[in-house]
Amino acid sequence: MAPTTVAARPAPSDDKRWRQVDVRMRRLGYRPDGLIEVLHTAQEAFGYLDDEALHYIGDCLGVPPSMVYGVATFYSHFTLEPQGEHTCVVCTGTACYINGAGALVKELEARLGAHPGETTADGKVSVLAARCLGACSMAPAVVVDGEVYGKVGPERLLGILEEL
Repeated sequence: MAPTTVAARPAPSDDKRWRQVDVRMRRLGYRPDGLIEVLHTAQEAFGYLDDEALHYIGDCLGVPPSMVYGVATFYSHFTLEPQGEHTCVVCTGTACYINGAGALVKELEARLGAHPGETTADGKVSVLAARCLGACSMAPAVVVDGEVYGKVGPERLLGILEEL
């Protein structure tokens, strides 16, 4: 059940993107079971989920902060930090790992200085790891700016990133 004061609760700022989040919550009836959808909407609007967004969404939906944070950190789609200009997601699922995903992650760490979950110092590339991309036949697989690449070795990955 949604809190009775939801309608009177102001958005964290006058940023127009909060309207998208508010509309989504209203359409879902401010129900706690809409948490994942609302988090998706907020991340699409802002690019990431900061503490302010997590608290606001939790308050409006009547979900405790620990549960909101738990959901936001459980799903690899959500990010709590601003992302770089480009994203590089390395699949670390079993098939990909066996076929060399570990070497891809190590190469990115060595060349870019960013571990999974971090962004390079210049803000150009965010390095992420996913438990599974569902592209096991293409192992090891990576997603660079939304495009899936299969059977990627360290040199090919660096070439893809250099083209950006």
